[in-house]
Amino acid sequence: MDRFDEIYKERIAALWRAMYATKCIREDNVPCQIEEGLFLGSLGAANNKSTLKSLNVTHILTVANSLAPAHPNDFIYKIIDVPDREGINIAQYFDECFNFIDEAKRMGGGVLVHCFVGRSRSVTMVVAYLMKKHGMSVSQALEHVKSKRPLAAPNSGFMSQLQNFEKSLQVPYSQPLTISSKLPFTQIDVCISPFPPQPS
Repeated sequence: MDRFDEIYKERIAALWRAMYATKCIREDNVPCQIEEGLFLGSLGAANNKSTLKSLNVTHILTVANSLAPAHPNDFIYKIIDVPDREGINIAQYFDECFNFIDEAKRMGGGVLVHCFVGRSRSVTMVVAYLMKKHGMSVSQALEHVKSKRPLAAPNSGFMSQLQNFEKSLQVPYSQPLTISSKLPFTQIDVCISPFPPQPS
């Protein structure tokens, strides 16, 4: 009976993922621009080939498990295969992801960072990148990301890792950052999820 329950739960989870993926592709498919050449979004944004091309996105950073590239012949992919769980060490991937983002920019292109919902894993990576590249604190970086994608909310384990990362960068708290002077991003519409947040 236990084995039956396990199989049943797995099938329900798979069905939910399929249904939510369809919803993301249909309703949450516009990348949010965080700064020049850096975009954040969900599975839906990663599937929106025409919009990605129009935004000069050349690279896609997938921070999620069990998500295959949607357009492998059209973009350069890097996949960080991690689940959205508090105990996962996502910080170990920071440097290689930063290098991937910088490579896209050096090539004159842009990069989309995404996970399933675009709320926890991908947000963690983008927040860490802003901290590293622009000398921002966790709160400053997350506030900026939320101004572009309000549903952004790393899980508590990832937040702890971001706080530890902040300490390692020795971000000064006494000098408030003026975001507009540090980030060369262009003004675009804020991406707001039209449906309630679900587990990413």
